[in-house]
Amino acid sequence: MTTSERNVRTCPKGHKYYKSSDCPSCPTCEQGRKPKSGFLSQLSAPARRALENNGITSLQELSTYSEKEILKFHGMGPASLPILRSALHEEGLSFKN
Repeated sequence: MTTSERNVRTCPKGHKYYKSSDCPSCPTCEQGRKPKSGFLSQLSAPARRALENNGITSLQELSTYSEKEILKFHGMGPASLPILRSALHEEGLSFKN
C-alpha cells in the first residue's frame, strides 16, 4: 500500500500518522500505553485493547472467560490464545470451560 492510499491523521495529542482503515488509534499513543510487564505487555495492541475494553486487566478476571468468549472480542485473534494460556498456567489458572 502506498502512502497516497492512506490518510494522514492527527491524534488529540498532536501526533501525525497515516491510516488506511477507520481505526482511530494513534500508533505513538498506543506504544506509550503498552505495559512494561505482565501478560498484557506480551499481546499486540488490538488484543490488549480487546481485553481492556471488556474490563479484563488481570489474569483472575481472564480466568472467568472461556476461550470462545475471548475470541469473540473485536481485536482478539487466535494467535493471542497461546500467550494467554501460558500466562494463566504460570499462575495456576485456566480459561473457564
